[in-house]
Amino acid sequence: MTEEAGKLEQIRDITRIDRIGAHSHIRGLGLNDALEPRHTSQGMVGQVQARRAAGIILEMIKEGKIAGRAILIGGQPGTGKTAIAMGMSQSLGTDTPFTAISGSEIFSLEMSRTEALTQAFRKSIGVRIKEETEIIEGEVVEIQIDRPVSEGGAKVGKLTLKTTEMETIYDLGAKMIESLTKEKVQAGDIITIDKSSGRSTKLGRSYTRARDYDAMGPQTKYVHCPEGELQKRKEVVHTVSLHEIDVINSRTQGFLALFSGDTGEIKTEVRDQISIKIAEWREEGKADIVPGVLFIDEVHMLDIECFSFLNRALESDMAPILIMATNRGITKIRGTNYTSPHGIPIDLLDRLLIVSTVPYDEKEMHKILAIRCEEEDVEMNEEALAILTKIGGETSLRYAIQLITASALTCRKRKGAEVEIQDIKRVYALFLDESRSSQFLKEYQKDFMFSEIQTDTDNSK
Repeated sequence: MTEEAGKLEQIRDITRIDRIGAHSHIRGLGLNDALEPRHTSQGMVGQVQARRAAGIILEMIKEGKIAGRAILIGGQPGTGKTAIAMGMSQSLGTDTPFTAISGSEIFSLEMSRTEALTQAFRKSIGVRIKEETEIIEGEVVEIQIDRPVSEGGAKVGKLTLKTTEMETIYDLGAKMIESLTKEKVQAGDIITIDKSSGRSTKLGRSYTRARDYDAMGPQTKYVHCPEGELQKRKEVVHTVSLHEIDVINSRTQGFLALFSGDTGEIKTEVRDQISIKIAEWREEGKADIVPGVLFIDEVHMLDIECFSFLNRALESDMAPILIMATNRGITKIRGTNYTSPHGIPIDLLDRLLIVSTVPYDEKEMHKILAIRCEEEDVEMNEEALAILTKIGGETSLRYAIQLITASALTCRKRKGAEVEIQDIKRVYALFLDESRSSQFLKEYQKDFMFSEIQTDTDNSK
């Protein structure tokens, strides 16, 4: 029984958990070097004009010189607005901060709306801090640790390091012994030791030990023995967001506050002092600002106070590029009785570069559904895919995408090799789209609850 339990535990350990999201197939914007969009590339299909515009915005972000530009992506539901923002995020890479929030998200937090927006703004601005440290880098010739006989005695040891030009023996203290033991350092390893913190890092095995393959796994990395002096000066670059610096300086527990998640409201004085300090570091060449992207989806959910705040925040030289998305036409501005295009006040619309997305045609929809089948690991024959594309055209692309996994499960149930037309028909009959659901409600309206109230009201009229 215990053996079986052990095997089960092993299986759980090696099982990879894959979660496929709505936009997990997006790898980038699918542009060439001249910023011209390929029709189908990196998971993106169609929307050529919108992607061309997004490519220009991408270059603007990479330049990093222009602050506070705002872009609005407007279009019908299911036309790839969020996909374009995701593509931009992937193209920028990990070094450029990208923060994505929903317009309704800021109403659910235990802080004021303006504080939530300020935090989102400051999360989207990176600070690249440069500092010089002294390091010791070399190949371990010998490591000797003497453990004391008595329990109270301290461990002592010696470490022999060499480069291509010199060799030195270092005496080790208890802290260094612990650090080297934790890293499992042994003779033949090439290591670096930070003199200020005492932190040791293993870079790999020396090429001189490459023949000891019996004792090493296939994943072992081999590196050349360092040249020159053992002690070197090295420039280390840390990239953190302005928000992280705010949290560290506003909480007594310092950087541990980042892990607790309860950042709370941060005082304006703290932020002002940090901004002044960062400006000083920029002048001294110690730090660079990395302006990122703040993406606000469903921006029409913000109210008039938030829009007024955005107007002011965009004027700051520490503002990121703001990208907003909405699927609304002419509608009420939340918090007022006035209507406006996209539910955004006219004074903010004047500041925006507006990019429009258009509905997908049949060929583009067919390609998107094929990509989604591949992403969701579903085998579907061409006839079934054609029927699914037709359904998508008559209902919506989102509805058609939802049917992919459902039809794959139906296919598996009948032990089929690939999804066929009968599987699509079955799930189409089981799961209603919006128009068929509305029709059903109209037909059976009297059988639903509260319909009698509506009838009473109608009679009184």
